[in-house]
Parts: sequence; structure tokens; C-alpha cells
Amino acid sequence: MIHKQSVRKITNIAILSAASAVLMMLEFPVGLAPSFLKMDFSELPALIAAFAFGPQYGVLVCLIKNLINLPFSNSMMVGEIANFLIGVCFVVPAGLIYRYDKSKKGAVIGSLTGALLMAALSIPINYYVTYPIYAQLFAKGDMNAIVAMYTALYKGIDTLPKALVYCNMPFTLAKGLLDFALTMLIYKQVSPLLKGEKRK
Repeated sequence: MIHKQSVRKITNIAILSAASAVLMMLEFPVGLAPSFLKMDFSELPALIAAFAFGPQYGVLVCLIKNLINLPFSNSMMVGEIANFLIGVCFVVPAGLIYRYDKSKKGAVIGSLTGALLMAALSIPINYYVTYPIYAQLFAKGDMNAIVAMYTALYKGIDTLPKALVYCNMPFTLAKGLLDFALTMLIYKQVSPLLKGEKRK
């Protein structure tokens, strides 16, 4: 027989995954980055899941939201692969640190650590995984076509490493910090609901 808490957890993960998928669909361009880099807040439910139930559930939400979005994607899975890998870099360290220090301080340290790691690891993920696949699928293997999209915005960015360091990394860090800030605003209110506890 399935335990009541297990049913609640499964239900909550499904709700958070659906919310994350919807937020991913509501992405928007920021103007300071190439058009294929779009801002969304889909890591917010994943971070909440990592805090409430553990980092593995944050990873699960990241996975499910990307699977839900696959039929609607025009990136041939490239965007979803990048979103999943980078999201995992965010929610895992945040969830692990919070697991051992379930306080506001632990949440802050965990989230900031996750945001910084996500930003830093976005460089090798995009350099070795995402952009090579993207170039093969959409630019006949020509990486210069991708770099040109950055150069059109910033003339000093004329190589892929520069693009990743000076554009992608700050963009990814900002995304993580925004998700962290929103989580801090709402987690105290939603946590009792997710865990079936009475609000104090």
C-alpha cells in the first residue's frame, strides 16, 4: 500500500513539474543577448522541490519539464538538453546544502552556490555539448555562424569562448539569482502546503 506521504510527494512533484513546464513556455528575450538565449523562471519550481524534498527531486522536475516541452520545441532537443544540464547544476548544490542546513542561511548559501556553479559550468556545457550540436543541426557545422550572432550585438565578442564568458555566463547567473530571489519570497508560504504541515 502506498504511504500517504508518498502520494503527497508524487502529487506535488507532478504539480511542480507542470508549473515548471508552463514557466519554460513563457520564456522571453532580454535584448542584451542573442535571440536564442531567452529568460524564463522554470528553475523556480525545481529549486522549491529541491528544498522541500531533496536535490534528486529538483533534478526530476528539471527532467520532466523538459520532456513536457519537447513536442513544442523547435530546437531539435538542443535547448532542452542545455536547460536540463544547466538546471541540474543549479538545484543539486542548492538542495544538498539546504539538506544539511535547513535554515534561511542554508537556503541563501545553497542558492548562491548553485547560481554561481550553474553560471560557471554553463561555459563547458555550451562549449563541448550544446553549441557543437546546435552548429551541426542548424549551421552546417559552422560555429562561426553562432559567434556572428554575438558579434552583431557586441563587436568585441569574436570567438565562442568570449561569447560564453562575457554573455552566457552573466546571463545564466542573472537567471539563477532571479529564481533564487523569487524562491525566497514564496518558499515559506508554499513549503507547509507541499509537506502537509500546518502553517505557523
